Amino acid sequence: MATEEQHDDFQRLHRLITGSGDVKGFLDGMTRFAATTMSRATGARVECAVTLWRRKRAVTIAGSSDDAILLDGIEQSNGDGPAQLALESSTPVLLADVGTDQRWPKYCKDLSLSGVRSVLGVPLSLGEDASAALNFFAGAIGLFTEEAIQEASVFADIAAQALRLSLRIAAADLLAEDLKAAMARRTAIDLASGMIMAQNKCTQEEAFDFLLKASQNRNQKLHDVALAMVSGHSGKTEVSATFDN
Repeated sequence: MATEEQHDDFQRLHRLITGSGDVKGFLDGMTRFAATTMSRATGARVECAVTLWRRKRAVTIAGSSDDAILLDGIEQSNGDGPAQLALESSTPVLLADVGTDQRWPKYCKDLSLSGVRSVLGVPLSLGEDASAALNFFAGAIGLFTEEAIQEASVFADIAAQALRLSLRIAAADLLAEDLKAAMARRTAIDLASGMIMAQNKCTQEEAFDFLLKASQNRNQKLHDVALAMVSGHSGKTEVSATFDN
């Protein structure tokens, strides 16, 4: 059964969906909540970063602070670490002490130089089209107890639900923009075709063929040629002359 704090986290994360302008904004807010949650669970300051991979999209990195983002970048540059292993194993991965862990020597050395002593990587379950993992950073060892790891896992489950919804909304918005742009392109082409039909007493098919030929001759997109014509950059004389050719 969810605790009052976990219920509050759930409410805050879902309010972030409507309060954030985009996925990056949501991730920034989510990592701040995650850092607060783990700081509460461990009784010490914990920073959090998240890396999001989406199909055919650039990697998105967000963090509870600039330091958290830089720390997450250490794992990205090394190409391996707790977050990456957490994604591969679908389970939390603890780096209990950077001074003794033998799995990632260079990564541990870089973290140590940055003042980090322990790290917890926790995967987010997002489905087939995206993947993400939280990285929690602490300046001391022994903070990520079994209870703290359980707290992080519960938070990750809640955060994954909210992030999945945020990604669906972002995808729907992108589709709407694509449809809007497609309609605008179609309108310009239809208007230009109508102008050519009126000026040259030709059919719609002949007018479209003219636009296509003009696009090829000028090495411009069909929409750009049509838009220039509709905007008055291609006059009647040029239209008729090109059409006659």
